[in-house]
Amino acid sequence: MRTSKRVVWLAALLPLGIAWLTPTAHADNLSCLICHNALEGTFTAQDGKPAHLHVDGEKYAASVHGDMECTTCHLKFVDNPHGTPDEEVDESIVKLSIAVARKSPRDPIALAACVQCHDEIYEEVRESVHGANIFQKGENDGPLCLDCHGSPHEITPAEAAGSTSPVAYRHVVATCGRCHEQKSISLKYGFSTDIISRYDESFHGKKYLLGGTQSPVCTTCHGTHLVRSQHDPQALVHGANRLKLCGQCHPGANEKFVAAITHKPVGKDNPIPYYAEKTLIILTFMVISACALHVLLDIYALIRTTLLVRKYRGKP
Repeated sequence: MRTSKRVVWLAALLPLGIAWLTPTAHADNLSCLICHNALEGTFTAQDGKPAHLHVDGEKYAASVHGDMECTTCHLKFVDNPHGTPDEEVDESIVKLSIAVARKSPRDPIALAACVQCHDEIYEEVRESVHGANIFQKGENDGPLCLDCHGSPHEITPAEAAGSTSPVAYRHVVATCGRCHEQKSISLKYGFSTDIISRYDESFHGKKYLLGGTQSPVCTTCHGTHLVRSQHDPQALVHGANRLKLCGQCHPGANEKFVAAITHKPVGKDNPIPYYAEKTLIILTFMVISACALHVLLDIYALIRTTLLVRKYRGKP
């Protein structure tokens, strides 16, 4: 019986040993990962809040946080399982955790702890239109760190080639679309759920979908952490600011040019892309028709020449 138990424990600890031996993994995390690497699923605690228990040791070791101790963020615990630290959590973090509690009901302290390393970014988020939803309006449908970057235990560099990060260039449009295509959110805040599909239909979107690496995406025009409302005079897409924004890729862009770059549906109310699209359709039709006519005339000439040659040679 004892032997079988040992086998079970060894099987559970084997992936932990692999993660622990990874150079980027912090040695002090082993006491946490012994349990959390083996645990699966979620449960509802006595306070009614859901708890996600599983932490993949290998993925954590390979993440950008892999060289950090678990207790760097989970400030309410010590290395010994779920013990209480001797020192109190910093008052500023506690205050911040109260503001973000609806975004992380299980451990808001850990979410607020991001500010320890990312204080400037956190401040930008607070000033953004997304942050206003959380910190001013008390809503929980505004995105915060984990909504865009994913699990803190599995965050990988967005700039790395082939990155699977939700905020990597190849994935950022889909990540923004997770909220901006939700009908409940669009009705609540008065924006269209067709924003992403309209982007896909645009010149930029089509190039992006075809694998372009220089096409502007959501964050190119709206910013990353400091996303402002389009009605905010400081927003990159507000009024005359668009001239400077578009001019980064299109030197000499004027007001008529920037008017064509929009999420409005292609139609007569949005004339530049509307008539540009109609013109391209006509030109495409004319080119294909000319090519088809050329081929038909060539076939006709070949048949006529063949018949004339046979006639003059006296062949039936």
